[in-house]
Amino acid sequence: MIGERGKSVLVYVNGQLMPKEEASVSVYDSGFLYGDAVFEGIRAYNGKIFKLDEHIERLFDSAHVLQIKIGMSKDEVKRAILMTVRENKLMDAHIKPIVSRGRKAKTGLNPKFCQYGPTFVIIAEPKEPTLSREGVRVIVSSYRRNPPECLDAKVKCCNYINNLLARLEAIRAGVDDAMMLDTRGFVAEMCATNVFIAKRDRIYTPYPHSCLNGITRLTIMDLARQHGIEVQERDISLSEVYTASECFATGTAAEVAPVIEVNGRTIGDGKPGPTTSELIEKFRELVSREGTAVYEQAAGI
Repeated sequence: MIGERGKSVLVYVNGQLMPKEEASVSVYDSGFLYGDAVFEGIRAYNGKIFKLDEHIERLFDSAHVLQIKIGMSKDEVKRAILMTVRENKLMDAHIKPIVSRGRKAKTGLNPKFCQYGPTFVIIAEPKEPTLSREGVRVIVSSYRRNPPECLDAKVKCCNYINNLLARLEAIRAGVDDAMMLDTRGFVAEMCATNVFIAKRDRIYTPYPHSCLNGITRLTIMDLARQHGIEVQERDISLSEVYTASECFATGTAAEVAPVIEVNGRTIGDGKPGPTTSELIEKFRELVSREGTAVYEQAAGI
């Protein structure tokens, strides 16, 4: 019988499934030593993986930019992800495939020291949304997002140090998350999610220059337009956030989360607004019916 939680999560490591207590990679792995790795965050809902092909495409794009050879075809990666979810007997899951350049023969930044092929890990486990659907309180971080001339945000790599520092600020401030600005002072994103504001029957979101062009972000933009809500990408100042009627965050792990306070300023009436609530409902409807089947014969494994 398919259940939500097993006694132990099984982790995929280089073609083998093993209990998470036993799963490991070398201390000489380039991902561990230098963050030399790419990853994705994916969700399964009711036995179907949402936007699986899009996530795999982005994983391969990120790896290609970093010149990491995954060593598997996209179809092989898809089958490995489906198998990992199925063997964990999960209907709803957060799935994280990670690919590093692999184990090094000796320490050193030179990628030529990686002589053993890539390391491929897939973690699939139950995970509630990381931000509350009832509303989150955030501060504005003192740490800025990387500008595209330093690191292209379209590359989903394992370099999250400035995001982590921003999250530590949020923890010290006793709030849920932190909003990050770009180097010009415009809103970029939250620690691990995209940002939207709503004002005068429209929603606005920053250009994806200093933030990831998230798959949930794009999904919400499509849903909004399909239901008659105008969407605009543009630079957004902090003053516009403070005076917005609504603000919300989107991401695979967080899904869609209302932001009700920023830097001590109440957003709107301090409750999830009607546009945010409508998009949350439409998003739930979409993920409940669309996705790649894990357990049906059509899944091909």
